[in-house]
Amino acid sequence: MSEKVRLTCPMGRKRAESWSGSVLVPVGACTAAAGLSGLFDLPVLPEGPLAWSAAALGAAALLAGIVLLVDGIRLRVPVLEVEDGEFRYTRGRYIVRIPSADVGSYYVLPGRTRSLGLCDVAGRPRHFPSVRGRRANRPYLPLTGLTSPAKVDAFMSTAGIPPRDRSLTSGR
Repeated sequence: MSEKVRLTCPMGRKRAESWSGSVLVPVGACTAAAGLSGLFDLPVLPEGPLAWSAAALGAAALLAGIVLLVDGIRLRVPVLEVEDGEFRYTRGRYIVRIPSADVGSYYVLPGRTRSLGLCDVAGRPRHFPSVRGRRANRPYLPLTGLTSPAKVDAFMSTAGIPPRDRSLTSGR
């Protein structure tokens, strides 16, 4: 196969954190500025304790928005690619490269965070180093929770990798 086949997993958490952070930053900044400028001072209250609480609440919202925005930007989206006889899984700096001839079949693990398992041509699961840099090996590659198993099936069939046959009769 000489053409490139690519599947980018959708990342709902990345979008949610980025959007909520980008909303919280200006809201927090405006609330803190309004509290410090005395906009919330009421003539009934001496010293304006409402203004200071508004400034503190705005500063907390500003800080939370910055944290969410930075964390949303830092999240990496998994990408599956097959090109020139090589299967590639990329997630940030973590890259797995396997010759397509060494991939016999695949299976998708259900759950909150979907995962892709690959088997060799003999049907044994392949083991990969941990994504987070820990010493443990895992028999799967993590995808995202919004990744549809139907899209993974379509990608793998386009790449020419069959699903794992788990039947007892093996195709009869």
